[in-house]
Amino acid sequence: MPSAVVLHEDSLHYTPVLCTVGLARRRAARLVGEWGYPGLAGDVALVVSELTTNALLHGSLRDRLIRVRLAVTPAALSVEVDDPRGERLPRPREVTGEDRFGRGLLLVGALTDDWGVRPRPAGVGKTVWARWHLGVTLCGTDAHIGAEG
Repeated sequence: MPSAVVLHEDSLHYTPVLCTVGLARRRAARLVGEWGYPGLAGDVALVVSELTTNALLHGSLRDRLIRVRLAVTPAALSVEVDDPRGERLPRPREVTGEDRFGRGLLLVGALTDDWGVRPRPAGVGKTVWARWHLGVTLCGTDAHIGAEG
């Protein structure tokens, strides 16, 4: 099956340090807005922030970079965050009102249409991904049904 045409794409490797989260979040919000989806920019920024934080806390290794990738096809906008720790898979967990942490993946699930995890193609590490459905593009036209912008 042929892969979808990528209309916009950005991929950047980050050093696994705390300031990475803010840099990745701001970059994602700016790009999504520039690509014509300003209504999704806040949600995408929050999801990038959560996934990047998880990669730093649970998936990073010294001297190994974390990659954040954004892509838009006619049907979807996706976020991918790669880290080198394939054995540490993310799972939503039950939290109570008293818990200060642990809600990140619950937010990701609430803000996106779909999310998951897969092994990295290179065989080392994992990719955590999230996706928003943008609607249907009609063949031979510029009309977008259900798409913002």
